[in-house]
Amino acid sequence: MLILQNISYTHPSKDLLFSDINLTVNNHEKTALIGNNGAGKSTLLKIIAKELQPSNGQIIVETEPYFIPQIFGQFNHLTIAEALKIDKKLNALKEILNGNTTEENFNLLNDDWTIEDRCNDALQHWQLIDIDLSQKMEALSGGQKTKVFLAGISIHQPELILLDEPSNHLDIASRKLLYGFIQTTKSTLIVVSHDRKLLNLLDQVCELSKHEIKVYGGNYDFYKEQKQIENNALSQDIQSKEKALRKAKEKERETLERQQKLDNRGKGKQEKAGVARIMMNTLRNNAENSTSKLKSTHAEKIGGISQDLQELRSSLPDIDKMKFGFDNSALHKGKILFTATNINFAYNMQPLWTENLNFQITSGERIALKGQNGSGKTTLIKLILGDIEPQTGTIYRANNKSVYIDQDYSLLDNKLKVYEQAQQFNVSALQEYEIKIRLNRFLFTKEDWDKSCSALSGGERMRLLLCCLTINSKSPDIIIFDEPTNNLDIQNVEILTIAINEYQGTLIVVSHDETFLEQINIERTIEL
Repeated sequence: MLILQNISYTHPSKDLLFSDINLTVNNHEKTALIGNNGAGKSTLLKIIAKELQPSNGQIIVETEPYFIPQIFGQFNHLTIAEALKIDKKLNALKEILNGNTTEENFNLLNDDWTIEDRCNDALQHWQLIDIDLSQKMEALSGGQKTKVFLAGISIHQPELILLDEPSNHLDIASRKLLYGFIQTTKSTLIVVSHDRKLLNLLDQVCELSKHEIKVYGGNYDFYKEQKQIENNALSQDIQSKEKALRKAKEKERETLERQQKLDNRGKGKQEKAGVARIMMNTLRNNAENSTSKLKSTHAEKIGGISQDLQELRSSLPDIDKMKFGFDNSALHKGKILFTATNINFAYNMQPLWTENLNFQITSGERIALKGQNGSGKTTLIKLILGDIEPQTGTIYRANNKSVYIDQDYSLLDNKLKVYEQAQQFNVSALQEYEIKIRLNRFLFTKEDWDKSCSALSGGERMRLLLCCLTINSKSPDIIIFDEPTNNLDIQNVEILTIAINEYQGTLIVVSHDETFLEQINIERTIEL
């Protein structure tokens, strides 16, 4: 069992990340931990894994957690055995088998005579063939590094497993292995992921925000249903408050008009009756005081309703605040943009594809580009973009405007600030205020405009690039996305999905996220 009691974490910069976090995870439970980018999901996992100390609070855990972090190359300097923390045990076994039977070696091995066999079985299960435990992690791809740590589960056999975006770099075959493990394991799981297929295999969803973890007793689909009910109720509350605000303002106007008429009528009567000037001044002051009190009463009421309305609106999901506005591609639907006839490309005199490729891309199509690592997806993208030419066969490319967007959204210039980056795409000479309106639409408020692009999260980079594409005078004819959801949380995947579905041009997507591909209405697949 895992119990978190009043956990808080403050960054070294003194910024509070979250506070008063309470959660209980029972043995054998499979829990999803979700929340917006920057909510602190990875930090909370590191606290549970004892890699970070909380600022306050207590963690009660009955067993040693096994932690699979997000892979960013931080293990490149280690061997596979060192990364899995089994190097000393393996070395002790080797020494003992070679006759060096010291007490130290026996203590290090700790009677774990099957360690080598478990390593080989685990690596084979995760399709890590011809990989030596003594080789450096830097020689492996992102997917292979993740699979090394997944193999570590079979090696260490932990009771509590923490997984941070485990499917990020995995191809479809490896994802199926991961899904199978999650379904069959008896271990307790806490998983941070934006992979909705994976999240639907878990027992409960815990949503992390600054001051609480909210627990939903079901899988991700159940969570979505509950959130929709909550958001519908929130929308009704907002509409009710907006109606109350309109009524309060109308009431204020009517009351002040009525008071003004009464004051004017009274003044006329007093002038006809010949009331003395000093008395007239007193009566006028009384009338002004009365009107001022009325104004103050109504202003207080209107201010209270406005404050409530502002708080309700701030609770709206970010996705409901955003406004998209892609200009449709000028190319008519169905125009031939690209034709490949018997094309191939060779590296070291070795053709990349066993059979030459023949295919066509027409305007308005939605295409998924699939294939295992090393199957030539990146090469084919470069051929489509015109960055390289085939060594065999011929290509026809219509004159078009294409944009290639990789998983790091590296079209953005890290040396620029948010507003400066938006200006770079301002080819139609929009006014400053118009650019700032567009930035606001994509949730970049005044406080963000001077923020460096290098400091943006994955979700923020995606939103800024989408904003820049809408600032550009004309939408691209072709957008090619390469693993666009890899560094995004669920909410930002949904934002990207809506934006893509509003785009009318040609779409080519490399992605292992089957749910995402379904939701952006992919029409056909090119399989390498």
